[in-house]
Amino acid sequence: MRFQLDHDWQGNMSTPRARIGENAKSQLLILLSIIWIFLGLIGHTPWKPLETSSISIVKDILDNGHLIAPLAANQTLLDLPPLYHLSAAGSAKLFSPWLDMHDGARLINAFWMSITLLMVGMAGRELWTRGVGRYATFIMIGTIGLILNAHSLNAEVATLTSTATGFYAFALSKRRPWRASVLLGAAIAVGFLSKGLLPALILIGTGVLLGLTFSHWRTKSFAIFFSTALLVAIPFVALWLVPFILYFPGLFHAWLKAELTNFNHYNYVYFFKILIWYAWPALPLALWSLWRYRLQLLGKPRFQLMLVFFICSLIALGAGADNRDINALTLLLPLVALGAGSVDHLKRGAASALNWFGISLFGLAGALIWLGWFAMVAGYPSKIKERMQFLSGSDNADLSIISLTLAITITSIWIFTCVRARQSNRAAVTNWAVGMTFGWGLLMTLWLPWIDSAKSYMPVFKSLQESMPSSTSCINSLNIGQSQRLLLHYYTNLQLESLGSSQSANCDFYLIQDERGLTRMQPADEWKLIWQGKRSADRKESFRLYQRQQ
Repeated sequence: MRFQLDHDWQGNMSTPRARIGENAKSQLLILLSIIWIFLGLIGHTPWKPLETSSISIVKDILDNGHLIAPLAANQTLLDLPPLYHLSAAGSAKLFSPWLDMHDGARLINAFWMSITLLMVGMAGRELWTRGVGRYATFIMIGTIGLILNAHSLNAEVATLTSTATGFYAFALSKRRPWRASVLLGAAIAVGFLSKGLLPALILIGTGVLLGLTFSHWRTKSFAIFFSTALLVAIPFVALWLVPFILYFPGLFHAWLKAELTNFNHYNYVYFFKILIWYAWPALPLALWSLWRYRLQLLGKPRFQLMLVFFICSLIALGAGADNRDINALTLLLPLVALGAGSVDHLKRGAASALNWFGISLFGLAGALIWLGWFAMVAGYPSKIKERMQFLSGSDNADLSIISLTLAITITSIWIFTCVRARQSNRAAVTNWAVGMTFGWGLLMTLWLPWIDSAKSYMPVFKSLQESMPSSTSCINSLNIGQSQRLLLHYYTNLQLESLGSSQSANCDFYLIQDERGLTRMQPADEWKLIWQGKRSADRKESFRLYQRQQ
């Protein structure tokens, strides 16, 4: 698939024209890209820990109309600016006649990720040459660390879009400085309004460091481009900051203090080490590119940009982000761009090894997924069925014709692509992306009900709600995790009071979370056990609900 769009961003370069339909393989690759974006966005409940805070904030926006400073349940301080959650709430509202809130909200990721993949492809073409953008996009699709995070309800998805747009803006700045400045300004604003200071610092730091370090970037044109971008960003940031300061001064000062004092982490080693698996296959391609162009790294503007962007991202994330793998998404951008430029120059043996490793890996994964599905539906092999039931906590083997049809289609596309692909450097990249889409697609069609059964809290908390009077407004709690609190409120609208709080003495119900291996706390005799439950596949965590005896 080529990024052949009707635009004049490339200036005097020839505008690529759509040749979609030149052969069946191009059409199938486009179809797989669509499958990659959309599969996994709907059909399952919010999963902890990635989605619990976001779905609670979306619920606050929709239920209470809090647009400037929406908060998760039981939250008193603002963690994130509201742009991503406002967009998710808008999507949930739009699709509310047909989809649950969490499914409708999660669909907004299709918008953010479409922009991200477009920016990655255009940056690859701008930094290298025509055709490389396609490699960059498919390397991005194939990266292991992106697939789950891109389909989760989380503000880091919009953060990745902002940094990808900013990265492309820097690449474009030499030929189209005015258009690039608008892009960079929008990227800074979107990053700030979605995540706060961190993505804005990455983009601003990249511009400053490029100008200070390399003479090629230390020009009047670049200074105008960069200053204009900042001027473009300021009004958009002010649209949120000004009403935030005016209407919620206490929240604003607490948020600003937290933002400024948050850069006290030392997670540099964590983010550097995680790339070993997280950035595959971009990382080995980028390392090969570094070796191939080792004598040009500090002399060529394209390499200066990629190196500086990676260094600024690593420094900012290491200091200002906690050690969650979703925070490492921005590090993929320079690695993907660097790796895309080396695809055509891979040695035949290395390209063949990468190609066959991908085919073997995803072929084995796909076969196991099909085998697990067949065992659950047909009951044979019985040992595999027993293991699947144990891990999922479900013996439901209902056959979904739609899911089965999609799975067969995805499998056919993957087989067709692998059989028809010629052994080449380009095939190694495209086959990996197709394989990643194939594996993810099978999981999200054949196994999604069982994965959701293992991860969902909805049956547990709905059962808890049914055991209580509808007028209940106060529940004591002990050892309840933050994710569990938020999901309980999302499913039932019940809010928990921490034991010992000012309201807890008046509560007639008492919820306790138990962890395997820890001593179970036993309430006083005035409390009677009226309910206990857990997720069907959970062997570590359970809940007990007590009622005060009159």
